[in-house]
Amino acid sequence: MAGEKVLMIMKDNFDEVINNSDKPVLVDFWASWCGPCRSLAPIIDEIAEEYDGKVVVGKINVDEEGELSAKFRIMSIPTVMLFKGGQAVEKIVGARPKSDFVKMLDRNI
Repeated sequence: MAGEKVLMIMKDNFDEVINNSDKPVLVDFWASWCGPCRSLAPIIDEIAEEYDGKVVVGKINVDEEGELSAKFRIMSIPTVMLFKGGQAVEKIVGARPKSDFVKMLDRNI
């Protein structure tokens, strides 16, 4: 389950979370059956804690939000995307070390 600082993003709140944010938004596209997604979850939770106030962190369940997955052409999971001003600016596909996500964030904050 997501940490306290990680938002569950759905079609209903996508615009509010992504497009109306004055901070970059890190989004983890995942599914409960995906082993690499489960191994990435604690890293996403840590990032949400460490970047609290600087970055909004959210998760999109690809099984429940197929429309959003299709919109962003998510072909494999986990896929982590960074949005700024409502636009996707960077993407990392696959379970990667925390340092890769930190570098992506630090480039964009």
